[in-house]
Amino acid sequence: MSEDNDAQSLIAAARDAMANAHAPYSRFAVGAAVRLTDGSVITGCNFENASYGLSLCAETVALATVNAQGRFADVAEIAVVGGAMDADGEALVTPCGRCRQIMNEAEQMARRTLAIYCATPSGDRVLDLRVADLLPHAFGPADLGIGPMKKS
Repeated sequence: MSEDNDAQSLIAAARDAMANAHAPYSRFAVGAAVRLTDGSVITGCNFENASYGLSLCAETVALATVNAQGRFADVAEIAVVGGAMDADGEALVTPCGRCRQIMNEAEQMARRTLAIYCATPSGDRVLDLRVADLLPHAFGPADLGIGPMKKS
C-alpha cells in the first residue's frame, strides 16, 4: 500500500470516529485516528461535558486509549478531521495546544518522528505536518531525562 493510500485510510478512520463525537455544546465534531507500528488503528472522538473544562479532545482520547493498551511507544502517525456538525463546510482543523503537547509526548516516547495529517471531512485537503511544525521548541520527556519505558 502506498504512503498516500495509508494516509487516506487513516483520514477515513478519523472521519468515521468524528461521527461518534459527543459535542452537544460546541456542535463541532472531531475525530482522530492513530496508526501503530504494527498497522493497527486506534480512534477517538471529542467528548464534551456540560462542565466545559472536563471535555476531552479526539486526539487526547485516541492517544490515551493507545496508552491504556500499553502501546504508547508504538505510535507511528495520527490523522485529525473535524468540522461543524450543522454545516456542510470543509474546515481544516489542527490540534489544539494541549493535544500538540500530548502528541509531542507520544513522539518522544516513540523515538520516531510522527506524521500528523490534518484533513477536511471529505479528505480533499490534507496538511501533512510533524509535531515540530505544530509545536516548535517543545518541552517533553527528553527535557526531564526520560525515554521510552518498556514493560517487563
